[in-house]
Amino acid sequence: MSATPRDRFPPSIKFLAWNEAAERFSYYGMTSVLALYMARNLGLPEHRAIAGFQVFTAAVYLMPLAGALLADWVLGRYRTILWLSFGYVAGHATLAVWESGTGLVVGLGLIAIGAGGIKPCASAFAGDQIPPGQEGLLARLYDLYYWMINLGSTVGTLVIPLLLDRVSPRVAFGVPGLAMAAALLVFWLGRGKYVHAPPLRSAPPRAPGEAAEAPARAALLRIMAIFAPVAAFWALFFQYGSSWTLQADRMRRDVLGFHVASGQVQTLDAAFVLTLIPVFAVFVYPALERRGVRVTALRKMTVGMFVTVLSFVAAALVEARLGEAGAPPHVVWQVPQYLFLTIGEVLVSVTALEFAYAESPKRLKSVVMGLWYLTIASGSILTAVVAWVNRFQGVAYYAFFAVLMLGAAVVFALVAWWYPAAPARRGAASGVAA
Repeated sequence: MSATPRDRFPPSIKFLAWNEAAERFSYYGMTSVLALYMARNLGLPEHRAIAGFQVFTAAVYLMPLAGALLADWVLGRYRTILWLSFGYVAGHATLAVWESGTGLVVGLGLIAIGAGGIKPCASAFAGDQIPPGQEGLLARLYDLYYWMINLGSTVGTLVIPLLLDRVSPRVAFGVPGLAMAAALLVFWLGRGKYVHAPPLRSAPPRAPGEAAEAPARAALLRIMAIFAPVAAFWALFFQYGSSWTLQADRMRRDVLGFHVASGQVQTLDAAFVLTLIPVFAVFVYPALERRGVRVTALRKMTVGMFVTVLSFVAAALVEARLGEAGAPPHVVWQVPQYLFLTIGEVLVSVTALEFAYAESPKRLKSVVMGLWYLTIASGSILTAVVAWVNRFQGVAYYAFFAVLMLGAAVVFALVAWWYPAAPARRGAASGVAA
C-alpha cells in the first residue's frame, strides 16, 4: 500500500538530506585524521593533540549560538546556511594548501565558524519543511537526518585516513573540501522548493485569534535544565576522534589480511548508528510500547546517559590491557566501547534533536538548537582542560570520565522526572512526550 501524501516528506527534504550527508563527510573525514596529523606531522605530545582536537570541537559547538541568532533575528535560516557554507569551503581549502601550524589554526577557525554556524540552522530548517498538522513526521525526519549524517560520516572516516597514510595530508584535507563544495551546490539547487520561516525582524505580527506562545524565557529555562547534564555525555562522546583513535594507534590492527588505519576505527560509530537507528525505530520502541512501556523522549535520553557510562568502563579495560607486558591487544577489543557509545548516541543525541525542535518557542527554534550545541562545546572544553592538565593518565583517565558520566546520568534522571511537572508546553501539542 503506497504512502499517502501526509505520510511523505516534502520534496525539499531530499536536498537537505544529501546536503547533510556531504557536509558530514567533509567534517568527519577531516576530523578523523586531525589528532593523528597533530601528533605525527606537527610533533605534538599525545595529551596536547587530544587537547587541541577538543578545543577545535568546542569552538565548532560554541558557534551555533551565534549562527542561530544571525538566522532567527537577521538573515533567516536559508541565507545563513548559504553564506556560512562558503567560509566552510574556504577553511578546508586553507588546510589543504597551507601545511603548517599557522595554516591549521586559520583553516580550523574558518571551519569552526562555518560548521558551527550552520548547525542549528540546518536542523531547524529541516524541521521547518514539515507542514502544519503533520508534526508526527518530525521523529521520522530526525531519524532520517541523523541517518544521513552517519552515512556521510561512515564514508568519510573510511576514505580520509587512507589518504593521510598512503597519499599526503594535502589530499587528505583537500577531498573533504570538495565534499563541502558539493554540499553547498546541492543546498543551492533546492532553493526553489524550501519553506522559509522569516527572521524576527521581518516576521509578520500574530494573526487575530492565533494562540499566544508560552513565555519564551520560561520555556528556554526549562529546556536548558534538561540540556545542562548532557554536557557530560559530550565530554565523553567526541573522544572517539581523539583519545580512542590514539589508543587504537597503539593496538594491532590487521583484520582479515588488511591493515586498518587507526583513524578508520572511528567508522565503527557511524556504522553502528546506521544499523541501530532503524533497529530501535522499527523493533525496539514498538516492542516496548506493545508491552505497555511508554517510550518518551526523556526516558530514551535517560537510558542513553546510563549506557554511555559503560563505554568508558570498556575503554578503561582496554587501556589496562595495553599497560600489560607482552603483545598489544587487537583493535577488536575496542568494539564494545563503540557499541555502548553508539547506543547512548542514538538514545541521547538523535532524540534530543526532535525534543529541542518540538519544545522550543516557534520563533526561537534556531536559538534552542544553538543552546543544544552549546552543551557539546561545554563537554569538549571540559575534556580539553582535563587532557591539557594531564592529571589523569592511562586507566585513571578513562575511569575519571566514567565516574563523571555516572554522576551526570543520575542528575539527568532527576531533572527528567521533574520536567513533566512544568507548565503546559508546545511539546504536548506536537506529539513529543516528555
